[in-house]
Amino acid sequence: MASISVPGLANGRARAALSRVNHLKAPIMFVRIRFLLVVSLLSLAVLIPPATADKMRHHALSLIGEPKYPADFTNFRYVNPNAPKGGAIRLPAIGSFDSLNPFILKGVSATGVSLIYDQLMETSLDEPSTAYGLIAEWMTYPDDFSTATFKLRDGARWHDGKPVSPEDVIFSLEAMKKGHPFYGQYYKNVVKAEKTGPREVTFTFNVKNNRELPMIVGELTILPKHYWTSNDADGNPRDITKTTLDPPLGSGPYRIKEVKAGRSMTLERVKDYWAAKLPVKLGKDNFDEIRFEYYRDSTIAFEAFKADRLDFYRETSSKNWATGYDLKTVKKGMLKRRLVELKRGQPMQAFVLNTRHEKFQDPRVRRAFNLAFDFEWANKNLFYGQYRRVSSYFENTELASSGLPEGRELEILNEIRDQVPPEVFTTPYTNPVSDGSGSIRRNLRAATKLFKAAGWSVKDRKLVNDKTGRQMTASFLLVSPQFERIVQPYSRNLERLGIKVSLRVVDPPQYSRRLDSFDFDIIVGNFSQSQSPGNEQRGFWGSAAAAKKGSRHLIGVKNPAIDRLIDKIIFAKDRSELVAATRALDRVLLWNHYVVPQWYAPYSRIAYWDRFGAPETLPSQSVGFPDIWWWNEDAAKKLAEAK
Repeated sequence: MASISVPGLANGRARAALSRVNHLKAPIMFVRIRFLLVVSLLSLAVLIPPATADKMRHHALSLIGEPKYPADFTNFRYVNPNAPKGGAIRLPAIGSFDSLNPFILKGVSATGVSLIYDQLMETSLDEPSTAYGLIAEWMTYPDDFSTATFKLRDGARWHDGKPVSPEDVIFSLEAMKKGHPFYGQYYKNVVKAEKTGPREVTFTFNVKNNRELPMIVGELTILPKHYWTSNDADGNPRDITKTTLDPPLGSGPYRIKEVKAGRSMTLERVKDYWAAKLPVKLGKDNFDEIRFEYYRDSTIAFEAFKADRLDFYRETSSKNWATGYDLKTVKKGMLKRRLVELKRGQPMQAFVLNTRHEKFQDPRVRRAFNLAFDFEWANKNLFYGQYRRVSSYFENTELASSGLPEGRELEILNEIRDQVPPEVFTTPYTNPVSDGSGSIRRNLRAATKLFKAAGWSVKDRKLVNDKTGRQMTASFLLVSPQFERIVQPYSRNLERLGIKVSLRVVDPPQYSRRLDSFDFDIIVGNFSQSQSPGNEQRGFWGSAAAAKKGSRHLIGVKNPAIDRLIDKIIFAKDRSELVAATRALDRVLLWNHYVVPQWYAPYSRIAYWDRFGAPETLPSQSVGFPDIWWWNEDAAKKLAEAK
């Protein structure tokens, strides 16, 4: 709905999954599409013929199938290898920031800091769960996937000219695992990194046959050990476990040029970037300057965009898209709008019920909350018919469950039959449906029956607990006032059931703190997934993450059946096993009614001032801005003259 998204700001499935720190923490805030989200985005699949695994040097890893590009490819097909360099662009961010260290739980990190860093591998924007060597020239692993070895490129260097070393890689893994609970969970199975040769690092895993682990370590962001273990300009020791506003040293295509705490951050292109001519980087990172301007909320940011104080806007408000662009600048072609269909899975966006609270621990209560949400009316009257209802945690992929379980999926579910809702085996999951008229009496009657069965009765028009006599309450915690128009009609339906409803909008820093400590009743969450799920599922639903502050485990469930299904996914022997296990997990999550599913759009809505160039065909997984777009000087001059 009302959010700002800044696509294409980084690579890597871990960064996409770490939308817990941005998108998941504030789903109606900006979204740093690092995984494009991602995300979000782990999986398993046959990577290479097992017989030659421990001898083969891989230029790329794919968890879906064979990589699209051979070892001698010259550039990605979705880029313009001759794209001009130049121009300065202004992008939106919401809220504030007080740190330039995104690898710790403390503080709020500035949007775009990731652009100063490189990873071992570069994510392809045109293939799901596929990455090619960046800092790493090649990688190997044995048949049992118990280790992974990476050879660092000769020439990879930091902005101060020092080479990227195995010691930097080892330091990065250790620092990130200690600095943030997400990384601690994400790299849980990576127990050791050691130097095993000149420019060579080997990671050791504490499990075998987990095919995604080489990809997980391949997406590791590399940090400079010599910088973080030295003193700053004032002679004080640097500490990577603390927040800082000193621009850190990187090795990526950009460096930090200027910081205005809480207001803006400006990046400048590194003219002698070491990887600029590598096939994975050719035609990318074309803007000389990228400035992130901070705004209190998306409404103000949108007004700034219309006034040409911002260059690019990812529109997530259906209302804005339908009514907010009736402008002369749009009619004259000065301000462009574009719908981009992406061939990727859609996230489970939902009202998240915090099951750490006793009142939400009964699945009948949670189902009743879903019955009170009238999506059809909202889509017709609030969203201009632009959305579809989410009905899976893996929407728009082959991983989504449907119908009744059969084959291998049924076999997996039979192993935990006594631990999952019986409907898993007898009834295809569906969301409640209305006729869109606004009258949902039938659904509310069904909700009342579920509340009654769960020990809640209506007395004096109040829904009270039969044992304690306390009224059922529901408090919505939001980070954007634009979402109030969605919650208010939902609240009225809940109040008709006798529930006392409250709504509070807080600023982004407070919102982040409350999510980190799980201090909420109901929030809007967004669970981005890849077409190849894996270890990140532990962070979303695993019992071990439920009590870890700062984790992405928003719902707080501890369910042994779900833990077993997650392990089935992580240790799936091939793609068919992965699909079956993921569908089983999807089905069990749905029938436990942990969330009230919301909606998704089957495309990305973008708007921008006509001063850019872009490839004729955008990649399938991302709009690629600003990664693969470029400054069009002629168009910029023409626009300036027209204004």
